[in-house]
Amino acid sequence: MTWVRVHNVSRPLPRPLRARWCASWWCRFRGLMGVRALAANEGLLLVWPTASRWGTAVHMFGMRFDLAIVWLDDARHVVDVRRARAWRSVLVPRAAARYVLELRPEWLSSFHVGDVIQWEAWHE
Repeated sequence: MTWVRVHNVSRPLPRPLRARWCASWWCRFRGLMGVRALAANEGLLLVWPTASRWGTAVHMFGMRFDLAIVWLDDARHVVDVRRARAWRSVLVPRAAARYVLELRPEWLSSFHVGDVIQWEAWHE
């Protein structure tokens, strides 16, 4: 399993954030379905081969908890940020995205449209 450390270049994050790198079809399909909870500083970074609106849509069926969803374009600029409600949401970003960051809802205020996001390999 590969992890990355996520940085918001436009504004400092309140605490370190790491995300599981998820680039395979199976990993993206499964996402966080069936996961009971996320640790406070952990998330999932879904990586798509190309940018798209409908291809990076997020469904919340099978989810046990709400999420903060952050969509990023090819240049890693935030193009949309929304709260996704467990079992009640299918969300399509307002602009084409290539990366989708799924986090606990308390991270919503840490990301804004236009922010620049970077990541690097996480080493413990």
